Amino acid sequence: MGLKGFAEGGVASIIAGASTHPLDLIKVRMQLQGESHIPNPSSVQSYRPAFALSSTANISLPTTLEPPPPPRVGPLSIGVRIIQSEGAAALFSGVSATILRQTLYSTTRMGLYDVLKHKWTDPDTNTMPLVRKIVAGLISGAVGAAVGNPADVAMVRMQADGRLPIEQRRNYKSVVDALSQMSKQEGVASLWRGSSLTVNRAMIVTASQLASYDQAKEMILEKGLMSDGIGTHVAASFLAGFVASVASNPIDVIKTRVMNMKVEPGVEPPYKGALDCAMKTLKAEGPMALYKGFIPTISRQGPFTVVLFITLEQVRKLLKDF
Repeated sequence: MGLKGFAEGGVASIIAGASTHPLDLIKVRMQLQGESHIPNPSSVQSYRPAFALSSTANISLPTTLEPPPPPRVGPLSIGVRIIQSEGAAALFSGVSATILRQTLYSTTRMGLYDVLKHKWTDPDTNTMPLVRKIVAGLISGAVGAAVGNPADVAMVRMQADGRLPIEQRRNYKSVVDALSQMSKQEGVASLWRGSSLTVNRAMIVTASQLASYDQAKEMILEKGLMSDGIGTHVAASFLAGFVASVASNPIDVIKTRVMNMKVEPGVEPPYKGALDCAMKTLKAEGPMALYKGFIPTISRQGPFTVVLFITLEQVRKLLKDF
């Protein structure tokens, strides 16, 4: 226990994050669509929300001399267009930042959750009440997000760069270059831009994901539906991924937009903060805009969670005697 929990969680998170990175990139591209301050909007593809209440949920644009926006497309089409316009390697844009983020954020949250789980588990029943699991997830998620925020900002920017006109791209060479340029051009504080959103999202994701997985796994084993094997791990992790996706998508959209906004000296930033971003998004695009990218979110969160927990269970078995 202790450092062992951090190592197990870190290895599992890095493998899961790297293997599902293209889905995360597509999600980020979708979440950024519809922003009113995007430069040269006619040159940027317009994507649809994951779902809408009706076919009239489109954004109403003023009549201008600009050509009409291109038809909306789904996640699969976005992936194909990224490959066509930027090359297959573009699907892994920012993967170095993802690996650093998982190393900092997920290693911390997984390890801390494991520590709290061992401390708060009833020694007589060898179980922990759901409320305690949620609290443990909230605490570990908050600490992990605070540690990993710089890598999160770099990851979002590197993933979003390809959607901008060539002359406006940041062209970060790696996560180290991204962090270095951000510190020099925008100040060290920029590395923690959107940190309040990152912390809130991480608390929601960690509490819903880890608590749901543990709770589902316990219920499956208690009812004798399956034995403690890969079938149980897959079923519990799919449920955990779905719960985490539904709970976190709205705040994830706002986080992505705040982190990606370009701040220039003497120019008013697109958003004054998280609340301002949320209000502008709702006013311009409607409430369903908060679920933009939901399909790639759940498409990524499902496989990510499955890979995460299956890898975690296998790593635990390998390190059982240590």
